[in-house]
Amino acid sequence: MAGIHIADIEAAINFWRARSPSPDGVELAAPLRALAEVYAMLVFYRETEADEDSMPPDARRAWMDWFESLPDTPCIAICSTSQGDDICKGCGRTFDEVQLWTEMSPGEKRRTWRRITLEAQAWRFNRYAERALEEAPVSEADSASGSPDAGSADPQAGTA
Repeated sequence: MAGIHIADIEAAINFWRARSPSPDGVELAAPLRALAEVYAMLVFYRETEADEDSMPPDARRAWMDWFESLPDTPCIAICSTSQGDDICKGCGRTFDEVQLWTEMSPGEKRRTWRRITLEAQAWRFNRYAERALEEAPVSEADSASGSPDAGSADPQAGTA
């Protein structure tokens, strides 16, 4: 089964720190303590992943609460795997990852999210305003009129 990356354990810890802050700066809420133990073991043994299936039940439950607060899928509804691409240009997942997403475990989904985030090549990671500037040159009429919206990085600027 998939491993849960230490960065996800840390993100879950931060989620719980915000959700259940320590009343005295020393005592930890039970979910936070369970995740901290897993995190400490990873650091001690210099591991980067915790086994999804053998995590202590309290830590797994706390991690799942964090996991369920995230978007389920990286899909942005621009699927190029349906057009024959091996890797979707929209979300960055492989054809198999797209097809098997509903069958994947939470750890497998997070592994996929981590990979596509690190690669940052999919359209989901592009800034739409930057693409709009590259694709839409300023018209001569806008430039000549001195319109304050001419060349604006915000395609919505000046609209009601």
